[in-house]
Amino acid sequence: MELLDSLVVGGGAAGLSAALVLGRARRSTLVVDARQQSNLSAHGIGGLLGHDGRPPAELYELGRAELDRYPSIEVRTATVTTINRLDDTTAGDPGDGSFEATLDDGTTIRSRTVLLSTGMTYRYPDKDGVAERWGRSVFHCPFCHGWEVRDRPLAALDPTPFGPMRAQLLSSWSDDVTLLTDGPAALSDDDRRTLADRGIAVDERPVTGVRGGKDPDDLRAVRFDDGGERPCGGLLVATTLAQRTDLASQLDLALAPPNPLTDQGLQLDPMGHTSVPGAYAAGDASGAMPSVANSIASGAAAAAGIVHDLTISATRQG
Repeated sequence: MELLDSLVVGGGAAGLSAALVLGRARRSTLVVDARQQSNLSAHGIGGLLGHDGRPPAELYELGRAELDRYPSIEVRTATVTTINRLDDTTAGDPGDGSFEATLDDGTTIRSRTVLLSTGMTYRYPDKDGVAERWGRSVFHCPFCHGWEVRDRPLAALDPTPFGPMRAQLLSSWSDDVTLLTDGPAALSDDDRRTLADRGIAVDERPVTGVRGGKDPDDLRAVRFDDGGERPCGGLLVATTLAQRTDLASQLDLALAPPNPLTDQGLQLDPMGHTSVPGAYAAGDASGAMPSVANSIASGAAAAAGIVHDLTISATRQG
């Protein structure tokens, strides 16, 4: 069985970025991609230099095409179902044959290192009409989607303590912003005063859903349980993130301290090292602020860490 230098699990922005660095370093690399990236429903990638507004699926196809230039890289559409560590390598020294993975077609892969770039699942409010408009007129990041809904009536649906700040952020894109607390709000006097000073309304009625046309970009109103509506052309919602696969738990990777986005982020250093020698992670799986730009950067950093560690390991063994 061929022994790879690295197995990259996930072919989104982080995984493809990592594979590009690994390929240019002439490291044998297999990218296994289930094509389940979280942003595929988005109209385009907002704020990515050189690719602003490009549909996510198009970016990933371009990335795959770039990898075709490097003979040491293979990209396979499949799912990694199980993964385990085979030896007792020391920290910082991946060693040989450290990991064995099984794909959904029964194929077994062995690799010195593994990079998890499997991304996260976004858990958004379970409100009528939200799922159909997710990633378009209903979104979690104003920096990614605010430009596309500019100058419309906007709202932030967020009952958490972060709601007032999210509503204030939306005021960069519209003069008509409402904070929806989805029920009686425990807002401080300072929060209420700040929101009022910014011209941001607060609506404490429970939200039942949203209304709009068939086009997912066509959002027209938020609906309340009292039968009323409020005009809305773009809805920012509070979300939490969950690991898309159980591979991190299979490897017993340590988790980072919880943050407002997730309690499932992986503990990483700046070069993508996890708590398990030879295992690395990049992208949304880290629990850091999710964005394509951040994922590309973290994938490149983790790949550089892999190349460095494999080089040091070979020097020690030589």
